[in-house]
Amino acid sequence: MLDKNGIAKRIAKEIKDGFYVNLGIGIPTLVANYIPQELNVVLQSENGLLGMGPFPYEGEEDPDLINAGKQTITTLNGSAFFDSAMSFGMIRAQKIDLTILGAMEVSENGDIANWKIPGKLVKGMGGAMDLVASAKNIIVAMQHINKAGESKILPQCTLPLTGVACVKKIVTELAVLDVVPEGGFKLIERAPGVSVEEIKAATAGKLIVEGDIPEMEI
Repeated sequence: MLDKNGIAKRIAKEIKDGFYVNLGIGIPTLVANYIPQELNVVLQSENGLLGMGPFPYEGEEDPDLINAGKQTITTLNGSAFFDSAMSFGMIRAQKIDLTILGAMEVSENGDIANWKIPGKLVKGMGGAMDLVASAKNIIVAMQHINKAGESKILPQCTLPLTGVACVKKIVTELAVLDVVPEGGFKLIERAPGVSVEEIKAATAGKLIVEGDIPEMEI
């Protein structure tokens, strides 16, 4: 199985040269550490930043530089700061090429639930509501199963939805899955050392397996 950094490292392979990318809270923020240096990629944070860099080394943090998850970050040469209204204007105008979000649940038709945590007080869905409504391409970084051992890859979400039929791809500790238009999760890759049978057992939603499934290259 992959750890959170492994999930982020695999997702970084989906980023293309010239992309403007929004990283959500949680595992997605780790993706910034694994973008190849030869790619010209601009990371956008909805609190008002273009040109976000990797996390700072310990002792080099600047408390005034944070991402949407209130984590300290670095900036790259040419970074730009602006208010959140302009930032959400970029999102709503579909200027972002790729959005990477965390999730509690994803359904087999691409619905996402990522703001309501059972048993915990949450202020609201935040920027994710705008991102799922406007994004052209959404990849979800998430755990395949919850702490109780239950699948989070479901026929239908049980938690309140953030967006409907918007997720294109999912990367978990077990697998890479495409959400297909007709409904269901197509198995694209399996994590190192993980079998197809293990992925089937961990997936409550419709899983489509065609041919030999390659192992991820991390």
